[in-house]
Amino acid sequence: MLKTAIESAARARRSSSRGAEVTIGGLARAAEVGVETVRYYQRRRLLAVPPGSGGVRRYPAAMVDRIRFIKRSQNLGFSLDEIRELLQLEKGGTRDAIRKIAGARLVAIRGKIAALGQMERVLAALLSECDHTNAAAPCPIIAALNTSQPTAA
Repeated sequence: MLKTAIESAARARRSSSRGAEVTIGGLARAAEVGVETVRYYQRRRLLAVPPGSGGVRRYPAAMVDRIRFIKRSQNLGFSLDEIRELLQLEKGGTRDAIRKIAGARLVAIRGKIAALGQMERVLAALLSECDHTNAAAPCPIIAALNTSQPTAA
């Protein structure tokens, strides 16, 4: 018991002397991602790879915020390349450059919304047609999916 307490105190001293650094596993847990996600972000140049010390890399605890930034950006539909640009602009870019990236993302999202609306209308029309077609007739949904012509609503 005493030995465990001494080892715990020694770990705490080492941690505080490094300025709250964590291993890749600790970083991943704190950011609620997998270790492979951290490594992938490093390969994509979104996260820096700290120098190894005795075979173990220590990450600044502040890197958790960077990973969370990346995840929030992905949830808004930004690609990793766009996120890398945003992170670089954070260091000294203009708002115009940031707005340009965000504006392009908004245009893409609106395009997807329009496409989803079109799909919704087509499926709703096919379901309605299916409901009102004689059971002995071919299924209009299957017929529409078998045709090489685009389906319009």
